[in-house]
Amino acid sequence: MATHYLRIKNRSNHSQTFQCHGYNGDKNLTIAANQQANIAAKDGTSGAIIAVHDGVIGEQCEITKAGWQGNDTIDISNIVGAGGNMTCQQACNKAWKGLSQQKRDQLKGHVTLDSKGNVKRIGPPKEFQPLEQFVRTFANGRTYIGVGSWAGGKGNPADDKQSSAGKGSKDILIVYSDGNAAPDPNKPYTGQTLMAQGFAAASVEGEHHNDQAPLQEAEAEADAEDAASSSTPATSVTDAPAPSEAAEETLTNKSGKKHRYYFYDNYWNGDGTAGANFDHPLKNVEVGANATVFVPLDVKFKGRVQRGDQIPCTWGEFQVKASNDGKAHGDISLQQGCDGAATVASTDGSKVSNGFTQDIVKGAPAAALDKKPNGEKVLASTEGNWIHPKGNQAAVDYEYKVLGHGKAYIKGGTGVPDVASKNNCLHFTFYVVN
Repeated sequence: MATHYLRIKNRSNHSQTFQCHGYNGDKNLTIAANQQANIAAKDGTSGAIIAVHDGVIGEQCEITKAGWQGNDTIDISNIVGAGGNMTCQQACNKAWKGLSQQKRDQLKGHVTLDSKGNVKRIGPPKEFQPLEQFVRTFANGRTYIGVGSWAGGKGNPADDKQSSAGKGSKDILIVYSDGNAAPDPNKPYTGQTLMAQGFAAASVEGEHHNDQAPLQEAEAEADAEDAASSSTPATSVTDAPAPSEAAEETLTNKSGKKHRYYFYDNYWNGDGTAGANFDHPLKNVEVGANATVFVPLDVKFKGRVQRGDQIPCTWGEFQVKASNDGKAHGDISLQQGCDGAATVASTDGSKVSNGFTQDIVKGAPAAALDKKPNGEKVLASTEGNWIHPKGNQAAVDYEYKVLGHGKAYIKGGTGVPDVASKNNCLHFTFYVVN
């Protein structure tokens, strides 16, 4: 199996952090201003390089290296948002300034402004159709914005047209910029390099270590207004009313299948205690296979996120903004069962995380197991509930044996370090064995 390289060029005047999915050992990569990093990309691999702004993921380059018929497939996506400096201050900010107040009010909570009223960051267009329509007014046909139309599905064909394919015998050049991201900085942007987009990509010869490879011109763009009216969000979200003061939590579904995740606000909160809500979820979101989404929540939220609406299951417990320090705080709990591994991580640059990634349901003793109403095999509740009033001691003993005392709450009390994030955004990742 041949190995080529992803050559990632940061053509900005500041260091830039990227999430690497499927490459670089899934570890973040920070590239200094006007520097380049080269990471190995074996034939047949797929993944994404995602720019991170203020701890929140934004524009991304999605890659398949030497896949179908030996081709590299590359596209640029703003499905989960965009950010940066001139990235928003140019095309996006100009479009924002031209909106009516009614349209701006409609996008409240999905467009983040700086202290001067300029656009700092946008949320995921795929989750809110009015936001998708807005982004199409300045980026249609140049990036993935909402839903493509693969396999005859609904979507906007302009998203698919911007995808680029090339022979898999080359390296892939990925250029990040706050301005013109064309591979040749002396040439104007083309169909795939929106001036204010921040990302561009192309297949280039591996032995030429420069960034002068032109991009293939995209096909004709669809009319932005017509395209927007036919678009459909890629992620199905059932929302509560828009919060008065909101923060966006990050949620990743590490699974080969899509899953729906439910957010439950506590019925009441006390000093170290809470009234768990089992029957009235605040909102739910369907997350695609190995996908990441943002979920806006009121800063007053205190509760949990879980996969599905049945127990026993793994809980991601958290509050968005604590009254004592103003930070988000979260942990992983197995007290109401375990249907898979989960982690929680800060997104403010402090690089704090906790939880576990191994499948502990597999190999568990029969006495520690239970089933959800849908028949899924899980680890039983350690604390008990209205279904089983007493906690399962076999589950308690097994979980302490395989996880220890510091990765997740197995019984009540203290001793499990929580994860704090001063930007009020935590990143929960659920690992699902299909």
